[in-house]
Parts: sequence; structure tokens; C-alpha cells
Amino acid sequence: MATTKLILTQDVANLGNAGEVIEVKSGYARNYLVPRGFATKWTKGAQKQIDQMAAARRRHEIASVDDARVVRDDLQAASFVTVSAKAGANDRLFGSISPAQIAEAVQAELGQKIDRRRIMIASPIKTVGDFTVVVNLHNEVSANLKVRVVATK
Repeated sequence: MATTKLILTQDVANLGNAGEVIEVKSGYARNYLVPRGFATKWTKGAQKQIDQMAAARRRHEIASVDDARVVRDDLQAASFVTVSAKAGANDRLFGSISPAQIAEAVQAELGQKIDRRRIMIASPIKTVGDFTVVVNLHNEVSANLKVRVVATK
């Protein structure tokens, strides 16, 4: 079976994180990972790209498990983080709440900076109400964050 060496450009569940060099079957690489922009072909010159992604990851990532636990405790101690969005009839939103909006609300209300890519929303938030999202702060630490969506007129 032919395999292909790739560099992940984004985190892919059950496969690896951005910047990692992986080896997968050629068909999976050719038909799924590369066309969707999840990975690029590995070359000797691509090591510079790997180094840049690793540096960016270090800037965004919480340094240690202990720091992640402190942030988790702050997030879970908060009663709610409020996100406002335009809503129509029956409290349905025009669009949905994005992880970036939640990250901005956390920054504004709690003073904690979290990476929007670490916020996992189970199903799209398209109505006014209270929701719980998971924030993966570190490989070993995640937090449940309560989000209250309110309507703006």
C-alpha cells in the first residue's frame, strides 16, 4: 500500500495537530486532506513552514497544564458569558453564534484570552437561550463554558 508524507496545516481529529508530519494512505491524502486544505505535501523545503506553525502554536497555546487549570477554573466559575445577536420571530437568530464571538465575549467579560479554534460547539447555536460549549484549553484540560445568547433588536 502506497503512503504519502504530509504536513498538517490544521488540527484534524484523530490524526494530528497543525504542523505535524504524518504518513497516510495516498488516496486519503489525494482525495480528502489536500483538496480540503487540511494538509500539504511534505518536502525538504517545507521544514520552514513547520517551524512557523510550531511558533504560532506556542504563541496561542496555554503554556502548562497548571495554567490551563487556572483558566478552566475561571471559565467554569463564571455563571454565564453573554453573547448578543440579532434575532427575529420566535427568538431565532439570523445566522448562528460562532466560536470567535464566544472568544470575544470571554475576553470582554472574564479577561481571559482563549483561542477561538479551541471552542467546540456541539450543534450550531441558532436560538436565544442558554448553552454549554466545551473549550479545549490544553491536551489534558478542557472546560465547560456556559453561554447565554440574548437578542438585540
